[in-house]
Amino acid sequence: MGQHDDGGPGISDEEWARFSEQIARESADAPKEPSARARMVTERLRGEDEARARAARPGGFGRRPKPGRNDPPGWRTGPAWQETEGRGKGRRRLKAAAAIVFIAALALVAVRPELVIDKLTGKAEAREEAAKAAPLPAESVRPTAAPGDVYPDQPTLKDPFRGSPALQWADGAAAIEVPTATALAGMSQEQVADALAKAKAFLVAANLDPATLRGARPEAALALLDPQQPEVPQRLERALAQPGAPDNPVTLFTRFDPAEVRPVGDVVKVRGSMRAEAGDPGELRVVTDYTFVHPMTKGERSVQRTIVRRQITFSLLDPSRWQATKGKLQLHAYHSEWSNVQCEATGGFLHPDFPQDALGGTHPSGPATDPYDRSGDIQGAGCRTLTRS
Repeated sequence: MGQHDDGGPGISDEEWARFSEQIARESADAPKEPSARARMVTERLRGEDEARARAARPGGFGRRPKPGRNDPPGWRTGPAWQETEGRGKGRRRLKAAAAIVFIAALALVAVRPELVIDKLTGKAEAREEAAKAAPLPAESVRPTAAPGDVYPDQPTLKDPFRGSPALQWADGAAAIEVPTATALAGMSQEQVADALAKAKAFLVAANLDPATLRGARPEAALALLDPQQPEVPQRLERALAQPGAPDNPVTLFTRFDPAEVRPVGDVVKVRGSMRAEAGDPGELRVVTDYTFVHPMTKGERSVQRTIVRRQITFSLLDPSRWQATKGKLQLHAYHSEWSNVQCEATGGFLHPDFPQDALGGTHPSGPATDPYDRSGDIQGAGCRTLTRS
């Protein structure tokens, strides 16, 4: 222990050393006053800032400007932690946004897992290619084979023709193209053209008219037929009034029960052809062969494509040779087949066969048939097993 000069007790060496270390630490933590040179440079830069501000303002007076980009780093420019915190907030915002996008993607996958599955299996690419495929040219002659395979897919309310060869077929009445008329079978060119136009009008009224599809009486189609043709008008009237075997209106008219199903959209896909040819003396025949694809839904649960094929030969007869009404068509022959419907066409309607109804009704038991194959003739109205829908 040391002593003061007056002989009293002094501070020991250990206490003095601790005191010196504390003073040194407090001195290091205390703010440091800028040096004289730093103050001089700062003052000069501030003066330059003020001079520029006065030159930019009328009269040269105003508030002192905020520190500009020429200010030196240090006590005048503010604490550096502000910049660090700003960058940290930016990174946190980016992470939060990425997390939201990720959660939204997971939710979408949970609700629509088929989006990911379709992408992985190649179904999405197949659908895109099918949607971009060019429409088929008109069918001028009967094809020699069934349409090629397409990617197997299920129809939806948004895409009712998805997975079907009919996706590339033309729509509605525009698909029924009338060939160029020439004089034939003792009929003038104008008479042949009129017969072809009336044959198209009948097909449209019987298979595409919305009222007919809803089960209404097909007045426009009936008006084109010759009332003098033996038996046919009476048989059609009987079929419409009391539908059932053997007279059923669906043999000529496409009809659905509106209380049971409704069309999906307003597009019906159509494929086929017609031609004019000579028949017996004084007879012009118009031979037609068309397939109609009607997408239908029941309770908005699923879509079923009802496929109807009709081969109808109309006759235009010379009234001087035949018992006939001038300008009216007679039915020389007609055959029909329909697919994806219940085997019994009860009530004068076609009843689409939906997957949810598979447990009821009579199931197809005939030979396997491609409903899109138009290379052969209709083999009769049987209840056949389908190879695709």
